[in-house]
Amino acid sequence: MPVNLSVPDRSRLLPVAGVTLGVAEAGVRYANRRDLLVMELVPGSTVAGVFTQNRFCAAPVVLCREHLAAGKGIRALVVNTGNANAGTGADGLARTRATCAALAQELGVAPTQILPFSTGVIMEPLPVERITAGLPAAIANAQADHWLAAAEGIMTTDTQPKAYSRQVTVDGKTVTVTGISKG
Repeated sequence: MPVNLSVPDRSRLLPVAGVTLGVAEAGVRYANRRDLLVMELVPGSTVAGVFTQNRFCAAPVVLCREHLAAGKGIRALVVNTGNANAGTGADGLARTRATCAALAQELGVAPTQILPFSTGVIMEPLPVERITAGLPAAIANAQADHWLAAAEGIMTTDTQPKAYSRQVTVDGKTVTVTGISKG
């Protein structure tokens, strides 16, 4: 059932203090497509996760749970599209760990401070070498106002990007909430 959402207006997607977003074309599944997102967070950022209760879950879900439980403070998220890294067993975990290690090295943080996400085709090996090769471009592209590009960079079968911003006042201070989604 179509939802009839309009494409987000880039100028209405508000930056969130302490967050920068960079996208790149890593060629995870297709050439000439934004398929890699790096979201950098300033030290001290608060991050939470909600996970599937299913015993079967993809390698990135396993590592996200581990990294959040480590309690070392999350400094970045890395999202690839085109490959879900699901149903890939120990090899998928190793490839996700390699992605986290590569981004951690680029940013000068610990691998446990990276949350990995993958979306796309299941039961195929994650092309970690393409993802790690694309990380420098995504980092170089990082800006506080790249929310629309980030929404485009996480699309799989979506027909348009999904993003929204809202500002509210809490205890006399303006709080900005901006989010992206897919699916």
